[in-house]
Amino acid sequence: MTAFMQQIINGLSIGSVYALMAVGYSLVYSIMNFSNFAHGGVIMMGAYIGFFLLTAFKLPFLIAFGLAGVGTGVLALVIERIAYSPLRKRNAPFLYFIISAMGASIFLENIVVATIGPTFKTYPRIFSPEPIAVGNLSIGRLDLIMCVISTISLAALIYVIEKTKVGTAIRATAYSVRASALMGVNTDQIIMIVFGLGGLLGGIAGVLFGMKYTVYPQIGFITMKSFIAAVFGGLGSLPGAVIGSILLGIIETLTSGYISSQYRDLIAFALLIFILIVRPIGLMGKTTEDKA
Repeated sequence: MTAFMQQIINGLSIGSVYALMAVGYSLVYSIMNFSNFAHGGVIMMGAYIGFFLLTAFKLPFLIAFGLAGVGTGVLALVIERIAYSPLRKRNAPFLYFIISAMGASIFLENIVVATIGPTFKTYPRIFSPEPIAVGNLSIGRLDLIMCVISTISLAALIYVIEKTKVGTAIRATAYSVRASALMGVNTDQIIMIVFGLGGLLGGIAGVLFGMKYTVYPQIGFITMKSFIAAVFGGLGSLPGAVIGSILLGIIETLTSGYISSQYRDLIAFALLIFILIVRPIGLMGKTTEDKA
């Protein structure tokens, strides 16, 4: 039982970071009805920004952490303006959005390879590696900090979505872009806010992910796990993205602990296929008819 609970704790830690990544996919999908595959590149850039702010500029962790989130938020806005906004104005098919997103992701990955290099980079040790003992359980300080930061960030996002005028406009636009525009909502501005929020949380997740593991240009592919979590919970549903991420994190750690770490990616993608076959809208997703 102790080993089982230890795996659950580890799963909650990585699942909380998946949740920060997954809500970026869900926010964009809820309004634009397409999966922003450039989000993985934004997360990767967040990990690199945080790394260089800590190592090259020797900034304190909190300042570097905040600047990484702001930087990726701005990057997400630039991607929206360059890659998606012209397509929206021309009412282009959604397939064009997906192609543009993949192109933006490949561009970000290759520009990092060309300028920084393909080598792995390790974050400097910021927190003590000494775990916190709770009975027979051992909780890593970094894992605990990841959970706390993720929880605070997600709680702040939920507050913005549920309790502010901007959040009301976001929810209205998610139900119907056209109806919201007719009611006076600046939907173009709302789309920018959604991309900015997704990029901000993606940058935070990128720093945490880089601290937990390493930083390299292909980290965006690894973050596809968060897309699986978003599909699992239901694309377009923020609670679904969080729940799907936590469940995926736990499933992965249990697979690694009781079967083999070689099968954790296999299980994740098998889960994606299973969900798409059995329940394509995910655990908490809604159809377009239900939303309207």
